[in-house]
Amino acid sequence: MTDLAPHGLHHVTAIASDPQANVDFYTGVLGLRLVKQTVNFDAPDVYHLYYGDETGSPSSILTFFPWRGVPAGRQGSGLTTATAFSVPPESLGWWQSRIAALGIEHEGPRTRDGEEVLTFRDPDGLVIDVVAAPGDTRSGWDGVADVPAEHAVRGLHAVTLSERLPDPTVELLTGLLGMSAAGEDGDRARFAMAGGGAGAVLDVAADRRPDGLQAGGTVHHVAFRVADRATQAAWRAELVEAGMQVTEILDRQYFTSIYFREPGGVLFEIATDEPGFAVDEPLLELGRSLKLPPWLEPTREQIAASLPTLRVP
Repeated sequence: MTDLAPHGLHHVTAIASDPQANVDFYTGVLGLRLVKQTVNFDAPDVYHLYYGDETGSPSSILTFFPWRGVPAGRQGSGLTTATAFSVPPESLGWWQSRIAALGIEHEGPRTRDGEEVLTFRDPDGLVIDVVAAPGDTRSGWDGVADVPAEHAVRGLHAVTLSERLPDPTVELLTGLLGMSAAGEDGDRARFAMAGGGAGAVLDVAADRRPDGLQAGGTVHHVAFRVADRATQAAWRAELVEAGMQVTEILDRQYFTSIYFREPGGVLFEIATDEPGFAVDEPLLELGRSLKLPPWLEPTREQIAASLPTLRVP
């Protein structure tokens, strides 16, 4: 087993279609804060939208590449098939009533992995779980939506990987990635980071369906937390030594990242906690305007012209 281990989830990145519908759902329905409005650094004619708590704390962040006209994806093996957020246990009924009142189809609440879970989908079909999580002391964001602070989403809780052959993935998680087994529920196995708890849980589900199709309404990658770049570099060296195909350290402006694929095909990222989202705009103004990294600033006019206008609450 490695001496290195993630602190928990850093963020989840998914694929959407219409950026305005995406903003309206995640700010207006889930009550998350749009903490950064930027672009996909590899395809700057596409937004990269970040949602989270008030500051965009690691483990609270869900991000999207909204490609207009993207075809719908298909859930199946080899994908991250659910993204879970935590709420106070006494708030799950409130969320069920809210989702029902908005006309959003949902399942549950039902018991899974010893937790009460409410499941629904976003406008592109991305599977969202809301989990009653006792002991999650993180503060929620209650800024612009009509979600009272006592019911607000606390942050990411867990992700679910669907795997046709779970064993090689489990070996990676408990070996090189330093996670610990934390229980089983039917065809699902749970793994904990940093002792487990909200924001530090990953589930692996055995899935006999055909391979999933990564497109609209599916997760692009899952990122894990590491404290700083020095630890990230040490982890990269250990992964490379073990024979993993790992990218160089990439500057994502708000963190640095490395990427590699686990045996089942899911793309993993290891991202630093620092420097954070206030590096290029004040905390009170997060997400209100388009921010670009220095190397894209010379083409700001062309990039802005290629993007649809967003109405940001």
